[in-house]
Amino acid sequence: MGVREIEIFRVVMTTGSTSKAAGMLGISQPAVSQAIRKLESSAELQLFDRVRGRLIPTPEAQALMVDVDQFFVGFEMIEHRLKSLSHHGTDRLVVATHPALGYAFMPRALAAFHPAQRDLSVSLRILSSREVHQQVTSGLCDFGLMADEMPVAGLEHSHFMNAPGIIAMAPSHPLAARPMITPNDLSDVEFLALNPEDSSRRRLEQALQANGVKLKIRIETAYAHTLCEMAIHGLGVAFVNPLAAFDFIDRGLVIRPFSLDVRFNSLLLFRPGRPLGENARLLIRGLRIQLDKDLRALMNSMGQQA
Repeated sequence: MGVREIEIFRVVMTTGSTSKAAGMLGISQPAVSQAIRKLESSAELQLFDRVRGRLIPTPEAQALMVDVDQFFVGFEMIEHRLKSLSHHGTDRLVVATHPALGYAFMPRALAAFHPAQRDLSVSLRILSSREVHQQVTSGLCDFGLMADEMPVAGLEHSHFMNAPGIIAMAPSHPLAARPMITPNDLSDVEFLALNPEDSSRRRLEQALQANGVKLKIRIETAYAHTLCEMAIHGLGVAFVNPLAAFDFIDRGLVIRPFSLDVRFNSLLLFRPGRPLGENARLLIRGLRIQLDKDLRALMNSMGQQA
């Protein structure tokens, strides 16, 4: 069993026919059929039913395709990394981050970091926390920032952000008149929530349950910035990451402290045994400075709004 046979299998599964696969691969149709037979023989497994000259994937082929796709996605990322190195050399940083920090916080921090002045190219990958974890584990980025919803065993890590969440709403919302929001304030309002698997949402619901409050969730989504966008349009009240809310204050989003100390945590990840380069260390230092600056500005804005 060789990589070539697996590649041909993948193209056949993707295109749906040996003729289309042959055209895409630049080989003959008999060569495609021979490669499929060779793969089946070496695996001692029937991957296709032959029906009137067509290959119909078996359930075993469908199951195999899941692993094959994962293999080739990883392979293509490595290929991309090699091409990047050939064009940029080592004066390049690859950073993976979850969306709450990626959409606006990272651009602000990069602006203060001045990559052009350092003759440095940066690849900023905004991904789910699971994908950030995979990127760091696979060595496909220099470091990552993710929420605390994934295990960190086998990876070097440190706390990057540990900050209380805030309540966000439109200026016209009745709760906007209150200087602080309590659990009882949330008992009968339209609530905008992060998805159930989000660790901060789980912490919020546990804290509210201890206070006898159940949320009336109207809309849920994966992204804090989407929550802020919906809140500013009057769709409800949201409990959000303070850095995400910071990006909407100038647009009129009202933010209030929450009486319960429910935190948003972000972790800094990198692979053990792989020392960070100077540029990576300097950028991380810049990120921490920007984080402190943004959180201070947020507190000042919250005081001015109240």
